[in-house]
Amino acid sequence: MGTPVKLYIYDLSNGLAKSLSAQLTGRQIDGIWHTSIVVFGKEVFYGQGINTTAPGRSHHGQPLQVVDLGETAIDEDTWNEYLDEMRDHYTADKYHLLDFNCNSFTNDCAGFLTGGSIPSFVKDLPTDFLSTPFGAALRPTIDAMYRRPSPGVPAAAPPPNQPVAASLLQAVAAQAQASASTPAPPPVTPLAATESLAGPMHPSTNSASFRTLLRTHRAVVAFFTDEQGCPPCRMIAPVFEQLASEKGIRGANGGRGAAFTKIDMRVGAGGTLASEWSVRVTPTFMFFLDGIKVSDLKGADAGELRTQIDLLLFQAYPPHPHSSLALPTVKALSLAPILFTQVPALDTVLAKFVSFVDAAPASPASAQAKEVLRAQVVPYLKARFAPAPVANGTKSTSLPSATPTLLVPWAAATTTLASTLQPDALFPLVDMWRLAVLDPAAATWLAAAPSAGPVGVLACIARDALSQATQDKGTRNYVLTALRLLANAFGCAPLARVLLAGSGSDGAALGTLVPALLHADAAVRTAAASLAFNAAASVQRARVAAGAGLGGVSAGGSKADDADVAAAADEDWQVELASALVEALQREEGEDVVHRLVAALACLLRFAPADGQVASLLDVLGARTVVLRKLAMPSVQKKEVRKLVEEVGDLCPSA
Repeated sequence: MGTPVKLYIYDLSNGLAKSLSAQLTGRQIDGIWHTSIVVFGKEVFYGQGINTTAPGRSHHGQPLQVVDLGETAIDEDTWNEYLDEMRDHYTADKYHLLDFNCNSFTNDCAGFLTGGSIPSFVKDLPTDFLSTPFGAALRPTIDAMYRRPSPGVPAAAPPPNQPVAASLLQAVAAQAQASASTPAPPPVTPLAATESLAGPMHPSTNSASFRTLLRTHRAVVAFFTDEQGCPPCRMIAPVFEQLASEKGIRGANGGRGAAFTKIDMRVGAGGTLASEWSVRVTPTFMFFLDGIKVSDLKGADAGELRTQIDLLLFQAYPPHPHSSLALPTVKALSLAPILFTQVPALDTVLAKFVSFVDAAPASPASAQAKEVLRAQVVPYLKARFAPAPVANGTKSTSLPSATPTLLVPWAAATTTLASTLQPDALFPLVDMWRLAVLDPAAATWLAAAPSAGPVGVLACIARDALSQATQDKGTRNYVLTALRLLANAFGCAPLARVLLAGSGSDGAALGTLVPALLHADAAVRTAAASLAFNAAASVQRARVAAGAGLGGVSAGGSKADDADVAAAADEDWQVELASALVEALQREEGEDVVHRLVAALACLLRFAPADGQVASLLDVLGARTVVLRKLAMPSVQKKEVRKLVEEVGDLCPSA
C-alpha cells in the first residue's frame, strides 16, 4: 500500500486577489497561490531554499485548500535523497515569483512521487496573469524585484498608476520567499536573485514539469544535457543561455518568444525524461510548437542552434501584415494618454459651486456635501496640484495622495449633489474630479468602485445631456469638463477598463464620446477626440503588451484564447469607436481635431487582426477614402499631420 501525497494550497494575497483582480486585470483571479507537498508526515515547500516543517505549521498558517494527489510507492529514504539532490537546484537566489517558485517545486515533487502534476488552476496562474495587459505592464516590476542590480544601472521604477499593485506584489513575494522560521517578513524587502533568472529559463526535472511547459507555451526549446560528463554541453551552455535571454519570452520582442528549458540528465528524473524522448547523445536540442516536436539538433553547433530557434519563432509568430509597411510617423506616435492638467483657481471654483448649491433647495445632505468640499476636498487639491512654495521659493516634491478617508465622503457628496443639481451647475464639481484622477491613489480607488463610482455617475450625466436636442452654455461646459475628466481617467489603465466595461452606446465612456465627436462646439470636439485617442491608444498598448497582432500570443509567450489576446478591450466597442471616428472625420475641418482622430484610427488599425471586425467595418465604410480626403482640406497644413494622414490611409483596408 502506498503513502498518501497531499498538496497544501495557500493564498498569499489573503483574499485581495479575489476582491481586486477583476478591476485590475479584467479577469477574475481567486488567489495568488503558494503550495507545499505533504508526505511522510512532513510539509515541504520552496522559498528560502527547500524548507521542511510539520503539516500546517509553516509561517503561512493553515492551508486554504488541501488536494489529494494520490499515493506514492517511493519510500521515505528515496524521497529524502531526492530532496537532498534538489537542494542544489532550488536555491534561495533562484526564486522568481512567476518563473521559478514554490509551485514549480511542488509540480516537480508531484511528478517524482506520483507521476502526476499539481492542479492546472495553480500552475497556470502566471500564464493567466501575464495574458492580461495589466499583468504584462507589471512584468517589469516583478522582474526588477528579482534582478541583481548592475553597476551604473538605475533600479527600475514601478509602472505608473500602479503603486497599490506594485506594493501588493512586493508583499506577496516577501511572504512567498520567507523561510519557515520567519514569523513576519517585512513587506518591501529587496529580494536577492541571479541575473540569469531575469531571463526566460524554466526548470524541467521530470515528465510532469516538462508536459506543463509544453502545454502552457506556444514555442519551447529544450536542451538535454549532462553538464558533469559532457564537455560539449558545458561549451554550448553559455550560448544557450544567451539565446534564451535574446529570444525568450522576456526578450525585446513585444512579448513573443520561446520558453527555454535545460534538462540535466543527472538531476531529479531528468534521465528518465530523456529516455522518454529517446535522447541518446548529449547535447541534444528539441524544438516544440504547440506541444508537438517539430525538429531536433544533436551536437554543439551554435550557428545551427540559432537558426533553428529563429525558424521556430517564425513558425510560431508570423509577422503582422502591417509590419512590412514603412510607417515612420505612425511608429513615432506617443501612446501616452492626452491629459488635461491645468489647475484652475480652486477657491474660485469652490465659491462658484457653492453659489450653485445655495441656489438649489436646501437640505442637510447638500449642506454636508458643501462642508466636505470646503474642509477636505479643496485643501487636498491645493496641496496636491497647486502646492505653495516652501522657504527657498521652490515647490515641495512631497505631494499628498488621496485616501479613503477623503474619497469615501467625497464620493457620497458627489452622488448627493448629482441627484439634486442640473448639469449646468455641476461642472465645477466635475473639474475637481478631473484633477483627482491624475492622482494614482485616487484613480486606483475609483477603479475598485462599482462602475467607477462618482466618475461613472458624472459620465452618465454627460451622456444623457448629449442626448438632448438642444444644449445651453451651461450644459456645454458640463459636457466639456466631463470629457476632460474621462480623458484623464485613461491615465490609469484599471480605471479606463472599468469605464469601458460593458460599453456600447449605453456605456458611460463610449456613450459620451460618440455624440461628442459630432458636437457643434470645437472645444468639445477637441476634448472628445482626445478621449478617442486615449481609448484607441489603450487598445494598441494592450495588443503590443499581449503580443496580439504580432503572432497571436499573450504576454509571457504563453498560449491564449483569441478572446484573451483581443486584449483588454472588447471588439464590439472598438467597432463602434471606429465607426464614430470615420463619421467624425467626414465632417471635421479643424486640423488639431483631425490630427487626434487620425491618430486614434492609427492605434485601432496598426495591429488589428487582419480578419477582425474593425478592419472589415472600415473597409465597408470606405475609411481609406475618408482619411485621404483630409489632404485636400486647406486647414490641414502641418507636415506631420499630412504625413500621418497618408500613412493611416495606407493602413486602412481597401477593396
